[in-house]
Amino acid sequence: MTPAKTRSVPPDRVIAAVSDRRPALLDVIRDAKREITLSLFRCNDAEIFAELTRAVARGVTVNALVTSRAKGGKKKLKKLWDALQRTGASVHAYTDPVVKYHAKYLVADEGPAVVASQNLTRKCFERTCDALVLTHDPDVVSGLRRLMAADRDAAAMPQDLSPRLIVGPERARRQFTALIDQAKSSIRLIDAKLSDPDLVERLNKRRAEGLTVEVYGSKRLGALKSHGKIMLIDNRLAVVGSLALAALSIDFRREVAIIVEDPAAVADVEEVFRTIDAVPTAGRIAATGAVGGAVC
Repeated sequence: MTPAKTRSVPPDRVIAAVSDRRPALLDVIRDAKREITLSLFRCNDAEIFAELTRAVARGVTVNALVTSRAKGGKKKLKKLWDALQRTGASVHAYTDPVVKYHAKYLVADEGPAVVASQNLTRKCFERTCDALVLTHDPDVVSGLRRLMAADRDAAAMPQDLSPRLIVGPERARRQFTALIDQAKSSIRLIDAKLSDPDLVERLNKRRAEGLTVEVYGSKRLGALKSHGKIMLIDNRLAVVGSLALAALSIDFRREVAIIVEDPAAVADVEEVFRTIDAVPTAGRIAATGAVGGAVC
């Protein structure tokens, strides 16, 4: 009896360069054959809308889940809703009365999935420090699909999601606490909204214990606005996503980030920190962002 062939899964990719992020996302949409699952907070990029329109025209089903509350109110949300409907997408609103929707991800067919720190806006594509993680991990792909279905239907978060997915508010605090506590040699963080008292204290404690702890908390990183939330631990794993280490983000918003351990992808995140045009916080780490800062 011939053994069944195991499907080869390509390694993760981390895409951080300004010039590469839009083309990478357009390629994922362009290559979709049957279905696109799209979770977003903001989108005004004409190329994204155009590629979604072409996908629908060739028979791809596009399901989008969007926030029902955003800065700018109903007028801005209606503009986003109308633009997505013009592409032919089916649009759904996240309606939890307490938890605000801020998750940014896309799944095409049975993969790949893209977990993003950025919005699909011209500003984020061109002028912010952000990153995308492109993964073919089947557990992540199916998990994001099931998470969106639950959020669309106002159901509970599936309890068996891949441990690679950091999901707020249900389990993000527990997951970030474990990552910080388990670090062996170094923690590096880009987060202009760092403000959670417990996690700030944990970072200071790890620094006092002898770990290298570097926090880039300024609002600008060279020519770019600091927007993405990126963490690198021990130069062996990275975290990329929409989650700020702030109480509102962790405890009161639907947020998604992803843990990356593929060596080449982690090396890409190392390069982000190596080439960053900024200096980390010196001395004791303090909250860098407003506790109730605006969502972006």
